[in-house]
Amino acid sequence: MKTVSFTKMSDGTEADYAFLAEHEAEYAKQLPNRIMKALEGLRDSLAGYKIDRLEHSLQSATRAEKDGADVDWIVSALIHDLGDDLAPFNHDSLAANIIRPYVREECSWVVQHHGIFQYKYYADKVGLDPDARDKFKENPHYDAAVKFCERWDQTSFDPAYETFELEHFRPMVEEVFTRKAWDPAVTGINV
Repeated sequence: MKTVSFTKMSDGTEADYAFLAEHEAEYAKQLPNRIMKALEGLRDSLAGYKIDRLEHSLQSATRAEKDGADVDWIVSALIHDLGDDLAPFNHDSLAANIIRPYVREECSWVVQHHGIFQYKYYADKVGLDPDARDKFKENPHYDAAVKFCERWDQTSFDPAYETFELEHFRPMVEEVFTRKAWDPAVTGINV
């Protein structure tokens, strides 16, 4: 069988879906490589800052690592703006959905909400509410989001900062994105 037999999913057989499961498993093994390639694509992303979006992502991850963060946080910091190209107005949600099946819920929640938490540093200059994040004050991950933005995200636009290269992070990306997706022992989420 080189392709499935159906043209409508409802017509698929057990053999078709077993065949597809094999292909999906092989494809999933290459996710770390696709993540690395997507990160490289951030070199040609949103302009205007003193550094490109890849350098910003590398700085964020470097700061997290130098701060003693674990691999979930480091990879979360690395990919937090991965959605900039395809989802400029909800990039945080796109990045969170990429990482959510592989890291603990705290990390994916922070990545999903980092955009509004970043308002603290610039919203008053563009007519938005710098305290918009306060609506999440009761969330158990609020303090983690404040720390993420204060220490790793909003400070990472410095062309003079000594940043680890992208390849430095490859083993961490491989560790995270080759985990069993939705493992409740990792994510804390039962799906």
